[in-house]
Amino acid sequence: MEKRFSGQIAVVTGASAGIGRALVRALTREGAHLGLLARGVDGLEAAAAEVRAAGGKAVVIPTDVSDHEQVERAAARVEEELGPIDLWVNNAMVSVFSPISELKPEELRRVTDVTYHGYVWGTMAALRRMRPRDRGTIVQVASALAYRGIPLQAAYCGAKHAVQGFCDSLWSELLHDGSKVKLRAVNLPAVNTPQFDWSKSHMPRRAQPVGTIFQPEMIADAILWAALHEERELNVAWPATQGVVGNAFFPGIADVYLAKTAFEGQQTDEPEDPDRPSNLWEPLPGDRGAHGRFDDRAKDRSPWLWVSMNRKWLIPALAVALVAYCGTSRCDVIRSGGK
Repeated sequence: MEKRFSGQIAVVTGASAGIGRALVRALTREGAHLGLLARGVDGLEAAAAEVRAAGGKAVVIPTDVSDHEQVERAAARVEEELGPIDLWVNNAMVSVFSPISELKPEELRRVTDVTYHGYVWGTMAALRRMRPRDRGTIVQVASALAYRGIPLQAAYCGAKHAVQGFCDSLWSELLHDGSKVKLRAVNLPAVNTPQFDWSKSHMPRRAQPVGTIFQPEMIADAILWAALHEERELNVAWPATQGVVGNAFFPGIADVYLAKTAFEGQQTDEPEDPDRPSNLWEPLPGDRGAHGRFDDRAKDRSPWLWVSMNRKWLIPALAVALVAYCGTSRCDVIRSGGK
């Protein structure tokens, strides 16, 4: 079977762990060669070893995506060592779990620099190379929290909202220019990644994802699908769609619901260690892999995601079925008023 990304050059930010690590594995299986960007050298080297063991090529580039010059140098190195970049995936993030009243200005700035500006610098570095060639794909690993902020994650939600606004502008500009460069966004639900053990926290108890949790491999598959299809945005699983669509119509109801549920819902019963190291300012040592500590609760598939990926043929199929149904004698009875 032909591999979907055979011989293509892909860059993944945040490639050392979590969704980025799962995505590196998925792209490797599909034949891509990888530029791996993150701060944590241990995780990057482990990811590169997996790529090479599977027969792929990998370039390890320790990068803090909040620094525009580091991102630009990384993009240049990927093209020097591997070739023209076909796919760029912005995924790197940091977060702080905290009430706004306890959030420090420097923490908010740092989350914004990585989770928003990092996406901007990555997008701009990719565009500088893709626009002259008039080809290439940029995928933003976005979030339902870009549309519906939740308590205790104001810094992260604000950064994701900013990414969404930035992409709205870029979509319009690409259309105006008639560019063949593609921009896609994948809005995520809760995912079982190591972020809940390495993010900074001011909460009294350990952090956990809110709502239904999904495995990072499912997210990686959704990102690959988005990169190959024409949909502007893809909502991964029903919880993401609820957040994106529901907030557009019922923001006040969401405010009340989250006020009652999201404080407790984002914390386990275990006390948080206030001295626990975080990755906000520096990467943590070691290889953290793709999964967090919620394997027993995480789902590896979503019927709603399958529907979203297949709606182009599902809708016509349903229309045909409806027409066929209306041709039956039962529908004739309905049309005649039951006589």
